[in-house]
Amino acid sequence: MNRLNIYVLLCLFLALISFGCLQQEVVANKTKDSNEKMLNEKDEAMETSILGGGCFWCTEAVFERVDGVKEVISGYAGGEIPNPTYKQICTGETGHAEVIKIIFDPSKISYAKILEIFGDCHNPTTLNKQGADEGTQYRSTIMFLSEDQKNQAQKWKKELAEKFEDPIVTEIVPAPTFYIAEDYHQDYFRKNPNQGYCTFVIRPKLKKLNLE
Repeated sequence: MNRLNIYVLLCLFLALISFGCLQQEVVANKTKDSNEKMLNEKDEAMETSILGGGCFWCTEAVFERVDGVKEVISGYAGGEIPNPTYKQICTGETGHAEVIKIIFDPSKISYAKILEIFGDCHNPTTLNKQGADEGTQYRSTIMFLSEDQKNQAQKWKKELAEKFEDPIVTEIVPAPTFYIAEDYHQDYFRKNPNQGYCTFVIRPKLKKLNLE
């Protein structure tokens, strides 16, 4: 076999290898794109609600145990200053409420059910107060993200009012900017199950709701 034939065969061999690698890269990219699309579609299928019912350690612990809830994030909303700290909102002077952002799958749990649980896990008749926690930061609040959420919240409040002698003081307001609370507040009950507040306030609430 002369050198020309050897050269031609070598070029063909290299071309086949390159084509094979290219095909693998295309398949890998398609798989990656498909996975990313699935993740995006999954995220798009989720809905969000923002609620405040006293100390966010309590409400977070409740909704983290609810089927259909993907994630619960503790934070602050409804105040006058950006990026508030826990120390600042504890003064009650910033206007923020301790709230939770709930990411949920509407195919597994409805917003109406979220509100029902919200009504069961705190007292909606005490103004700026939940148990021993007092101040505007502990107010009962529903911060709606759509007209549908607003309408459902108003319906919930009206129906709940028929079950209580005292007025329902839960505010229903458009969702303002949500600020994530400090890391040590996230998953507080799960990380600190034997802390005093968790033992004497949160755990009895979870047992009452059959969540523990």
